[in-house]
Order: sequence, then C-alpha cells, then structure tokens
Amino acid sequence: MGTELPVKSPCVYVCCLDDNDICIGCHRSGMEITEWGRADNERRREILALCESRARQQGVLMNIATQEGR
Repeated sequence: MGTELPVKSPCVYVCCLDDNDICIGCHRSGMEITEWGRADNERRREILALCESRARQQGVLMNIATQEGR
C-alpha cells in the first residue's frame, strides 16, 4: 500500500518548442521533457508547478474566480 502512483505527464500531444525551448502544449522546457521519465514524483510536481507558472504568465491558464470578477 505504500507505493505512490506516478504523477501523470502534462503532455497534451501538441509538441512544439518555442524560441525559448518551451513546449507550446504542456509548457515544459526541453530539458524537463527529457527529464520527466526519470524524475521522481517530487520532481514531477516541481515541473508541473513551473508549467502552471509559465501558462499563467502567457495568459493560457487563468483563475476562474478572476474571470468571474471575484
């Protein structure tokens, strides 16, 4: 029972790196994409947090409460 399931990849199968080496689909860097298969869950969560931050900075991911004016 002590085994944790692997954190799921954020890949959305829109694989294209921009000029900053960031995937336009999942917002991981090229290095993070390469690292994902070997990363433990703690590192994967760190990568997901970076992805979320990048998506928010680009306006791709927004807080629903913000959109509703709360």
